[in-house]
Amino acid sequence: MKVYRIATIPGDGIGKEVVPAGQQVMEALAAASGRFGFEFENFDWGGDYYRQHGVMMPADGLDALRDKDAILFGSAGDPDIPDHITLWGLRLKICQGFDQYANVRPTRILPGIDAPLKRCKPGDLDWVIVRENSEGEYAGVGGRVHQGHPIEAATDVTLMTRVGVERVLRFAFRLAQSRPRRKLTVVTKSNAQRHAMVMWDEIAREIAREFPDVSWDKELVDAMTARMVNRPASLDTIVATNLHADILSDLAAALAGSLGIAPTGNIDPEHRYPSMFEPIHGSAFDIMGKGLANPVGTFWSVVMLLEHLGEHEAAAQLMRAIEAVTADTTMHTGDLDGTATTAQVTDRVCQLLFATRRKSA
Repeated sequence: MKVYRIATIPGDGIGKEVVPAGQQVMEALAAASGRFGFEFENFDWGGDYYRQHGVMMPADGLDALRDKDAILFGSAGDPDIPDHITLWGLRLKICQGFDQYANVRPTRILPGIDAPLKRCKPGDLDWVIVRENSEGEYAGVGGRVHQGHPIEAATDVTLMTRVGVERVLRFAFRLAQSRPRRKLTVVTKSNAQRHAMVMWDEIAREIAREFPDVSWDKELVDAMTARMVNRPASLDTIVATNLHADILSDLAAALAGSLGIAPTGNIDPEHRYPSMFEPIHGSAFDIMGKGLANPVGTFWSVVMLLEHLGEHEAAAQLMRAIEAVTADTTMHTGDLDGTATTAQVTDRVCQLLFATRRKSA
């Protein structure tokens, strides 16, 4: 039996609730399958670790993760710690340290979800957003001088490299090629950002020649927000820079019903390092410890984790269980205007997984 080594990093806030729920579902899935198992190792990095040690994770933390098959992450963010410390000290340290350069965020309206786009028909909103995840606006290049004085100045420099742009665009074209519509939209802002984004556009045209079976178009990021709302069916696979996709993917999740159901994968497509999977909802300290967190985003992230490991049958089985739960409005948590708890949703998904095993036995 294949045993996968999984690192769990709950992080902060409701991450400490949804990651254990994700582990519970993974254990149920493994037990129902009987073909594979998981070996978990938990890491207590995050805001509490920072208060004790002055860092979000130890300096040699990447070495502790390097031999894992995948990472299940919760959230990074603490109201008592500046956001740039929590982000750069944990999540981005892992993403950049393991060159997880493709951030993939699927979005669609799940059964039973009352999404804001009332005109949408089933399937009108079925997107995958590819976010460049290693450089761009989050390259960390810049600085501050003359702090506290009238002449104080601060810079954040967008850094794009040809190799970085080529590889994420090629990844996006391949992903689009694998989907039924074979359609890609490249998001840009080259009308205003006339150096890096112009290079982005030029490289997109070059890479497109390698994929003649993929139809593609280009959209300015500001116009893209309107298109996502007004013409969702015109979109399928979307690729954008680190900052642009960060913003657009939150809009996409909201249009699909809730940030609580949205997953993401920080992918090393070459499998040199472990990839990391997480819900996008953040730490949500306002509901922490109340059992109100929606674990669906974590479960869908587990689906992506399983697909990355090549366990496609198990991934499909879990996705069917998720859809069955969202279709049942009594299993909706507060973000979906329901009253179900984290534990109730988790238990129901596990029940469905075991029920599937009994039917196939």
